[in-house]
Amino acid sequence: MEIPGIHHVTAIAADPQRNVDFYTGVLGLRLVKRTVNFDDSGSYHLYYGDDLGRPGTILTFFPWPGAPKGRRGTGQVSAVSLSIPQTSLGYWMERLIRHGVRYEGPVKRFGEQVLAFQDPDGLALELVATNTLGDRPGWAMGPVPVEHAIRGVHSVTLWEEGQELTARLLTGMLGFRIAGAEGSRCRYEVGHGGTGTLVDLIDTSGFWRGVVAPTTVHHVALRTPDDEQQMEWQAELTRLCVHVTPVQDWQYFRSIYFREPGGVLFEIATDEPGFAVDEAPEELGAALKLPPWLEWRRPSIERALPEIRLPEAETIGGRE
Repeated sequence: MEIPGIHHVTAIAADPQRNVDFYTGVLGLRLVKRTVNFDDSGSYHLYYGDDLGRPGTILTFFPWPGAPKGRRGTGQVSAVSLSIPQTSLGYWMERLIRHGVRYEGPVKRFGEQVLAFQDPDGLALELVATNTLGDRPGWAMGPVPVEHAIRGVHSVTLWEEGQELTARLLTGMLGFRIAGAEGSRCRYEVGHGGTGTLVDLIDTSGFWRGVVAPTTVHHVALRTPDDEQQMEWQAELTRLCVHVTPVQDWQYFRSIYFREPGGVLFEIATDEPGFAVDEAPEELGAALKLPPWLEWRRPSIERALPEIRLPEAETIGGRE
């Protein structure tokens, strides 16, 4: 069994329209699926990524309008880092300024330049200018020129009350390996390494515990290629006395969940079947999609959800 890298990161938002405006209109990601939280059909589940929402490029959000803000702290993913081409740093500094997004940096981390900023809800984000993109394509039809487009998740940073047990789980159970250390930050990589395979641990002992709500990450998902390997992971986690959930079918992938020793919720999600299972690739994100067991409730679900629309710049292929 091998985990190729990060599948997606899911966070909590407040206003769904503001979320769509920022992630499609400012960051230039594609809204690849608008559906509902299968556990709470009264709220959206929004997925962003590249043109097809390939594993490793996906950010997802549960919008909870009116909910009190969360709090970043230990036992949480404290920041989500996104990859951009190494030559695109200047473009993104100018773009963030133009859209009124305050940033810090750039600073050098493990040989790469990093810009830090927040989304409208206060979620901590980073853009990492890297030469480890491999063959990841940018989305050519968004408001960001394809040569500067975000290429997916670069890494996640975990704040921990001590690193030892979490590091042991990453390296001893999940197949990660140490990739370096800078100050209090220790980096671990899996698979082939580079973009989309990195987890950073920071010891924040003595800091307050995090509270999951808008402004925070709900969970981070790791990849597995298929159902067979997912079942093997479930059996292995159980054998090692880690509490793991039954398989959950989320229509576009299947998942199991467990908490690492510090409290961060991890998921192992299948690469298959993908977001084109219920709509054509060119129509991804255009309409509200529901799983078959919720279709009979579509009229009431649509009445309860606030209307959202895509920014006009989304449709004009890299120009604003």
